[in-house]
Amino acid sequence: MKIYNKQEYKELRKELRKNLTPAEIKLWKHLQNSQFEGRKFRRQHSIGNYIADFYCPKEKIVVELIGSIHFNANNEQNDINRENYLKTLGIKILRFENDDIFKKTEIALVNIKSNFIK
Repeated sequence: MKIYNKQEYKELRKELRKNLTPAEIKLWKHLQNSQFEGRKFRRQHSIGNYIADFYCPKEKIVVELIGSIHFNANNEQNDINRENYLKTLGIKILRFENDDIFKKTEIALVNIKSNFIK
């Protein structure tokens, strides 16, 4: 059974890539083209029924940026469900608030790097 980039999410992934948030744009500038520690990151990558902001297949890490949309009961439960599902696949989830990407970019990048397999 295919779990990565299911066909039924293709148009949604494409739309999300066209409409990145300002925080996603800023972080993507550091992650794109395998320029961050030589790791390939994919943006708006679907895994199962979820779409991750950024995914590094080699490290099995999802990077999620958290904006105000995540701060309500329904979306918080969805985030918990997503995290539980990804954990069953051995994928680690790193979450950063959008504000952290703008004000503490280097700290976020160090945190991501520290989760790479040595």
